[in-house]
Order: sequence, then structure tokens, then C-alpha cells
Amino acid sequence: MTPWKAARPGDRLDAIDTPALVLDLDAFERNLARMAEALRGSGVRLRAHAKCHKTPEIALRQIALGAAGICCQKVSEAAVFVDAGISDVLVTNQVMGETKLRHLATLARRARMGVLVDHPQQVQALVAVAQAEDVTLDVYVEVNVGANRCGVAPGEEAVRLAQQIAASAPLRFMGLHCYHGPAQHLRAPQDRAAAIAAAAEAARMTRAAIEACGIAVERVTGAGTGSFLHERDSGVFNEIQAGSYVFMDRDYGDNQRGEHDIGFEHALFVRTTVMSRATPERAIVDAGLKASSVDSGMPTVWQRPDLRYVKAADEHGALATPDAAALSLGDQLMLVPGHCDPTVNLYDDLVCVRGERVEALWPIAARGALL
Repeated sequence: MTPWKAARPGDRLDAIDTPALVLDLDAFERNLARMAEALRGSGVRLRAHAKCHKTPEIALRQIALGAAGICCQKVSEAAVFVDAGISDVLVTNQVMGETKLRHLATLARRARMGVLVDHPQQVQALVAVAQAEDVTLDVYVEVNVGANRCGVAPGEEAVRLAQQIAASAPLRFMGLHCYHGPAQHLRAPQDRAAAIAAAAEAARMTRAAIEACGIAVERVTGAGTGSFLHERDSGVFNEIQAGSYVFMDRDYGDNQRGEHDIGFEHALFVRTTVMSRATPERAIVDAGLKASSVDSGMPTVWQRPDLRYVKAADEHGALATPDAAALSLGDQLMLVPGHCDPTVNLYDDLVCVRGERVEALWPIAARGALL
């Protein structure tokens, strides 16, 4: 049986089946260009965070515009991108478990592979698997600069890990991973600036302490779409890991823009159809929890401020319709998902549109990666 597809190249936008994950190629390409221009001549490079899109076609376009490589969160995600020909991949996570570690090491035969640590036991495990597979792995010390998730405290604890890595062939100590995730969605620009200033100072102090021991710190990497200009200008970071800028989402759209912030556009949408109008005050669309992630709040209805998405069930989304004439059965709408990353993970393909026509389908090849 032929796999179901929401659309085919050449289809009209209003004829595609729903729910479908739609990428506005014009907005997407403008976002790619804006990021490349923002980093041009800065001495800071982009390592695009591919966990956002999970799509090799997008990663290859980012690299064509100057990205040094990609980062992702899972070893099985990394494998998809290595299979697509991407030769520099950083797993921005700690990796534990024999199966995952061996998979990571075997990928290092085909690509430059990096990984994070925040405990001596992780270093020991990486040494064992790298020796067994006869490969070299790039290893970064993750420093907790405010996210309070993974990472060692800035300073002495990071120094000890760096010393352990540097003394542990066949590992290659690369530097520091200093990502402040919560700062990306601090709404006020002055709050984002203050959070990253503190993160940069922690990274600067830790780098200096490691270098004082005679160990080179080649890379300080981190940053995201909401804060990357601050890291770029910090004098500490020389690599940023922005990812959501290619798509944007409702949560990023809620941020207040600072004076110099870049206006990335919404390019990712969930196309949905009105399937029920049982009452004048309510419309039901065919995009619920299985079509759009709500971990960061409900989606919004694109260019329809008169409509409000108020509730999601498995296959149903409820819209408040104060104007009874606002919608009819069969009408199609575009939703801006609350959080792009987990929404993308729900779909097999991106339906890429230019204007009112489907131009391509891009497989979301790394979706569902759990390893």
C-alpha cells in the first residue's frame, strides 16, 4: 500500500489533506539568510541545532550558508544526519548506556563526533568505547550557566573534568558547552541580556581557570534563537547553537523584541480544517494534541485575531468563535504551534509551499529518535 501523504508537489495549498505540517519556503529562506548575515564577519560560527527540524534537507542548507555542522540531542538523530553526509555532529547531551555509546563511537568512523560530559564516570565510559572502536571523540564539559538541568558548576569542578579528558586518549578535549535554555523565553529583552551576561561571565571564568592549567579551550559553544546576539557579542562564545530561528513558534513570538533583535518570521504552520460547527460559539478543527504540541501553550490561529484556540484533545482542537459567521465547515486555517520542536516530531514530512503551491515534501527523517 502506498504511504499516505498529505500533499504532492504541485498541489494547491487549499487542496492538501489536513492536518499537515506546512513550511513557508519564502519565510524560511529569509530566516536562513538573516542568521547567516548576523554572524558574517563576527568570528562566531553557527552549529545549527537540528533537533528543532530533524530534517537533513534543512541541515544541508544551513551548512551551505556557512554553518560548521549541526548539533542534536540523541545519538539516533545524529545517525540520520551522518547518513545524509553531514561530517561534523555534536550530541549536546550526556550519553549513557552501552548501546548508545557504541553507536556514537561507530558514527565517529564516518564523521567528527562530539559529546558532553558532566561527571568523571561519563569520561571513563567514553574512553572505554572509543578505545574499543579505535576512534577519537570530541568531548565538551557542560557547565551549568543558569539552566539548572545538566552541567557542572562553573570553576573548579569543570577544571577537574577538563584535566581528566585531556589526559584520556583517545578523547579530544574541545571546550565548554554553556547553554542557558530558560533565557531563550524570558519575555523582556533586558532580562534576556542580564541572564546571558551572567552566563558569559561564568563561561569566561571557567575558560580562564582551565587555560591556567595549560589546557587549550578551543570552543565555547551554546546560545539559542532567543539570545544568540548576546553570546555573539560576549567575547567569550565562538559558536552558537540556534535552531528554532528557521521556523519560529508562538512561544518565541511572545518574546518582546529588543532594539537590535532580528525579526525572524513564522515559517512553520499546522494546516487544519474546520470539521464541526455544532454551536455558533465553537468550531472544531482536526488538529489536536496529535498535530501540535501544547507543552508551551496553545497554538494561535495565523492572521485571525478573531479566533482563539482554547482546548486540545487527541484529534480535536476547539476554537472560540465569538462571531458566528466567522467560520464554515471545511474552511482551512493555519496554526502557529506553541513549540516547534515537539510539533515537528509528530510528522513524517514537511509540506514545503511557495505561495499557494506545494513545491516539495521534505522527510523529517530523524523524528521519533529515542536512542
